[in-house]
Amino acid sequence: MMKCCFPLRRRTLLAVILLLVVFLVLPPAGVAAPRPLASFDPQVKALLTRMTLEEKIGQMTQPDQSFLKDPADIENYFLGSVLSGGNSDPKAGNSLQAWTDLYDQLQAHSQKTRLRIPLLYGVDAVHGHNNVLGAVVFPHNIGLGCTRDAALVEEVARITAEEVRATGINWAFAPCVTVPQDERWGRTYEGFSEDPRLVRRLGAAAVRGFQGGDLADPLSVLACAKHYLGDGGTAFGSAKRPNLLDQGDTRVDEATLRRIHLPGYLSTVRAGVGSIMPSYSSWNGVKCSADKYLLTDLLKRQLGFQGFLISDYNAIDQITNDYRKCIEISINAGMDMVMVPDHYREFFTDLRDLVNDGKVPMARIDDAVTRILRVKFALGLMDTNRSLFADRGLWASFGSPAHRAVARRAVRESLVLLKNEHHALPISKHTGRLVVAGKNADDLGNQCGGWTIDWQGKSGDVTPGGTTILAAIRHAVSPSTQVTFSKDGAAAAGADLGVVVIGEKPYAEFMGDRADLALAPEDVAAVKNLKAAGIPVVVILISGRPMIINDVLDEADAFIAAWLPGTEGEGVADVLFGDYKPIGKLSHSWPRSMAQIPINRGDHPYDPLFKLGFGLSY
Repeated sequence: MMKCCFPLRRRTLLAVILLLVVFLVLPPAGVAAPRPLASFDPQVKALLTRMTLEEKIGQMTQPDQSFLKDPADIENYFLGSVLSGGNSDPKAGNSLQAWTDLYDQLQAHSQKTRLRIPLLYGVDAVHGHNNVLGAVVFPHNIGLGCTRDAALVEEVARITAEEVRATGINWAFAPCVTVPQDERWGRTYEGFSEDPRLVRRLGAAAVRGFQGGDLADPLSVLACAKHYLGDGGTAFGSAKRPNLLDQGDTRVDEATLRRIHLPGYLSTVRAGVGSIMPSYSSWNGVKCSADKYLLTDLLKRQLGFQGFLISDYNAIDQITNDYRKCIEISINAGMDMVMVPDHYREFFTDLRDLVNDGKVPMARIDDAVTRILRVKFALGLMDTNRSLFADRGLWASFGSPAHRAVARRAVRESLVLLKNEHHALPISKHTGRLVVAGKNADDLGNQCGGWTIDWQGKSGDVTPGGTTILAAIRHAVSPSTQVTFSKDGAAAAGADLGVVVIGEKPYAEFMGDRADLALAPEDVAAVKNLKAAGIPVVVILISGRPMIINDVLDEADAFIAAWLPGTEGEGVADVLFGDYKPIGKLSHSWPRSMAQIPINRGDHPYDPLFKLGFGLSY
């Protein structure tokens, strides 16, 4: 399918070759190159020759476990994978045991098939094993980007992998290596930065953390770089649904696409990522799930990606109104495994018919299944001497103090101090009376954001083991300090200092798009009420993106961007009371007004309120 920017392809060929040399050939200092997935091809080919067409198509089919008509369909359709979507929990609940039991039950069905090929089980563990009660929930990627610490990001992913493996699950749909260019997008917080160089570095670190030095390590999980390609650059108003940007159209030439949106894939492919998820979005009007140039020519041939492609949730359905045609277009474009949550039976039958009718070549099926099986061999799933089932000994470290200590460190290093006048920070632990205000001060769900227990997240006490910012403040101060809580900030008379925690409530993809990023009136009122008491005011903003803060910045003596810090609110208190200095630097520039969004408009000079990389200390 020809694009308007086709002539650029020849002109950028040399640049691509040079990039490949830098990112894919030369190993980084001190990091061993991962074993190439294609090195497993002798074992894969031996198995492939034994497989029927139906068994091959089963490997390419991924239903959501909650929509399985019957668990025996794993045998009936030779299924190679299942997933749990954002709200797809075990029927027995969200406990560690319920998740582990579900994995073991479904994996057992795979061993009833003729060839006994194990399942890949995928889950959106995007900031910890975030759908499981009691898991450590880390800061979302936008906060981790502010740490600029690749070693820390790798450690966060490594702990996440260990907690995922505690439930038996072997595939995390992470990291997201999007490069958000418009903060109105509801997935902004899933990206490490607006800067492709930072995304490139931290994305590779996350893959190393998830996959470890060897995918066969029992503590490793398969990583998934997403959402390929350009999902952070969709044009405002280009989405067909009632939202604004999500799943829309990225309208840029190829040179811009490569410069801004490709670096995260260059580095994650180099790091050995075993799966990549194409985006719902389009590039110049063509859905990524249907674009053979992006999926096959660029990713597999030019970049040398040896793993497999997994479509997003029902994403291929958006290609055209004819579902069978959607399958034909996407598979021929290079899709290897298709996420078909509830209509997996229809997909299985339609793809089989398309092959038998000559609409999808058998060579394309064999290529897709080869790529999937490469990963299964690399993970050690085909090793008959290894147990396929969950190691329940890992439960001992699930949500452990050691894991929470790393999350606490990630919180404090992600905080960005935007303002500090009159020596408002650090706060003395011996202050006479502190008043804490704001709707996000004592709300763990708001503190964690979306993709926490529920797909969209939810307010309130969402998971055990976490610490709100209010609770962390109370724990940090001296016994002689009185800490009072006034949600609206109206009961601050007589206090020595006020801390107000404001910002967004949870949201995730689709629902999170907003045309206006102004603070809620209740947030502005809480800040002004504290200020009216004549005391120093410290504002902490909980958000998944920069907000328009003009209404409160002047009222604040100190202002901290805390992003979506997750369950460990004590990391915020560490900085408030000076146990650690703030070291975070903005991973996104901070707009003065909505008129400055998106950041690369090109119709005026961009002079943000705070530049990319800004961050104070004391």
